[in-house]
Amino acid sequence: MEVSNELIRECTRRLMLSRMRLLCDNGFYGLLLMHAKLGIGDKHETAWTEAGEKITFNPKFLQSLTDSELDYVMMHEILHIVLNHLARLKVIGKNTFIFNIAADIVVDSNILRSCGGNEQAISLSAYGGVQEHKAPDGTEGWTHTVEELYEMLLVEIKEGEDSESSGWDAHVCEDGDDAGDDEQTVSQDKAKQEFWNACVIQAIEAMAARRVLSDGTTCGSIPAFAERYMEELRNPQTDWRTVLDEFVQEDIVDYSFTPPDRRFDDSPFFLPDFNEKDERVEKILFMIDTSSSMSDRSVTTVYTEIKGAIDQFNGKLEGWLGFFDAEVVEPKAFADEDEFMIIRPKGGGGTSFKAIFKYVEENMGDEDIISIVILTDGYADFPEERDAHGIPVLWIITNEAVNPPWGKVARIKVDA
Repeated sequence: MEVSNELIRECTRRLMLSRMRLLCDNGFYGLLLMHAKLGIGDKHETAWTEAGEKITFNPKFLQSLTDSELDYVMMHEILHIVLNHLARLKVIGKNTFIFNIAADIVVDSNILRSCGGNEQAISLSAYGGVQEHKAPDGTEGWTHTVEELYEMLLVEIKEGEDSESSGWDAHVCEDGDDAGDDEQTVSQDKAKQEFWNACVIQAIEAMAARRVLSDGTTCGSIPAFAERYMEELRNPQTDWRTVLDEFVQEDIVDYSFTPPDRRFDDSPFFLPDFNEKDERVEKILFMIDTSSSMSDRSVTTVYTEIKGAIDQFNGKLEGWLGFFDAEVVEPKAFADEDEFMIIRPKGGGGTSFKAIFKYVEENMGDEDIISIVILTDGYADFPEERDAHGIPVLWIITNEAVNPPWGKVARIKVDA
């Protein structure tokens, strides 16, 4: 399609007007869009994000949109940027088709909620009307993270279906654009996310002030993800799978428990680093608490977390998975996801952490275990640190109440 100067001016005018409308009617999105670059191009047929900072429209697609549809697309794309969806794809898996669907559901459900449930706010007449905004179980997408939806959709959707069902936009490029995972790219991703996190905070604060000045009569509200974001700032929680990914990067010589990035010096999660590219991460013992104080939901959650950690390393994470209550069920070795899935939880009695270290000393002394990761609610007596015999230990606790007296600590949320 030939792009004339007149067409460029018309496209620019519409994009600027859309941003102005959103500033007036949905201020949160409008404020975020003030920090994004806007452009036109023909790389894709609709709209897409680039480099975590730019939204680009195909002129033909832009011309086909009504003003309200354009406003929706602008909100949709800026949320993909702010929610860091491309970088998160690199961590949780390589199934771009399903990830696109999960990301769209999260975004559209957030938009729908912030627009008072008006489905016309997420409608594109040429692409099936009202866009999908619910998870496979019928709950709203905003109640889930993109990682949770991705796992749900892996079960529901077979890869290779009609690509139209994966969404109308190209927010995560299927041809591998921007998909690098080298050290420079990782650093750039972090810097961009820190920038957008700051923009979200500024937008939330501005909307709060605007609501006070207008007696609460301004249109639009803050989407659910932003409300959760502010809650997480008040009660921060480390995403242990993401931090795990940071600690197993390329270009490292022997393994060491010193984080490669000093920004993670105080991180509650650590695993050995390796100085040789594509080195396998081996000899890590994962132990899951299956005592009676751990609910089925808690056991399922921590089991899923470990599976996710294995997935993100694409077969480069090896070790053992065991279960314990008052005693230890013999840990089983695994080298990939398929072997991991064969191992099933066992237990149901009391809880003894000391049993883990006693088992390791008596039965795994020749294995040279380099780290023990214990997933538990923590409701038991903690042994002395010397019982670990110098092996680094990470406690992953399913609540905020228990604080292990030694070792590193991370926490995961378990919904009731």
